[in-house]
Order: sequence, then C-alpha cells, then structure tokens
Amino acid sequence: MDKKKRIVLAADHKGYKTKEAVKAWLEKEGIGFLDMGCASEESCDYPDYALPAAEKVGKGEADLGLLFCHTGQGMVISANKVKGVRAVLVFKPEIAHLAKEHNAANVLAFPAGYISACDIKTAIKEWMGTEIKGERHMRRVEKIAAYERRKQ
Repeated sequence: MDKKKRIVLAADHKGYKTKEAVKAWLEKEGIGFLDMGCASEESCDYPDYALPAAEKVGKGEADLGLLFCHTGQGMVISANKVKGVRAVLVFKPEIAHLAKEHNAANVLAFPAGYISACDIKTAIKEWMGTEIKGERHMRRVEKIAAYERRKQ
C-alpha cells in the first residue's frame, strides 16, 4: 500500500462517523489526508462537501478522494460533475480494485449505511495497491477525458 498518496476525505452528516473511523485508521497506518468536512452529525448537504473534495482530485492536488454518505449515491453523483474525476460507488472491496484497474477511478464513494468499516479499509487498500491495467482500459478513460475537454 502506497502511503505517499495524497488523500482527501469528505462526508455529509450520515457519513460523518464512518469518515472519522477511516481518519483514525489512516492516522494509525501513517497515511496523510486532508479532511474537507463535515464536522458533525448535524444535517448538511452532500454537494457542499463532495464538490470541494472532488475539485482537489480534479486539479491534481490529491491522488484519491474518499467520500461518505448514507447511500454513497449523492456523493458519487456530485463528484462526477467535476472535470477529471472518475468517482465510483464502492460497496465491496473488489469494486475498488476493478475501478482502479479498469477505469482509473480516483474517487471512491462509500455507502456508510451499507458497508462495514472493515470492507471500507480493505477497499482503500485494494485501490492503493492496484495499478491501472493495459492500453485498452486507458483508451477508454482517454475517451472520457477527450469528451471533458470538448465541453470546456
């Protein structure tokens, strides 16, 4: 697992506890991160946190975004509005592996209400330990990037 990756985390109120647990684990593992909020379980709006975190990834200021809300759906929808972001909903560790290997995913959104902390940690390790695979996969990712460039 590459501990030098720049990681940004964000959550809404329903993902707050999970984000805090992941932060504690990252600290224990010696992996640095930037916490973009939220700061409590008080009701808040997921785009207010997902979008700034995704922008850090889209601008190359972070290598990986980790987003947490109850279903993960709002976070992944928001993050995918940001140029350069390839966000995926991760509900089991294998998804993180394949999303990195085949899709060069750079943001993982977790459904905090439906996935265990153990599976989240395993998914993050899978992502960090996986290389993007092969020319055919990068060709597809490049088609997405070309579309984004046309839409500027």
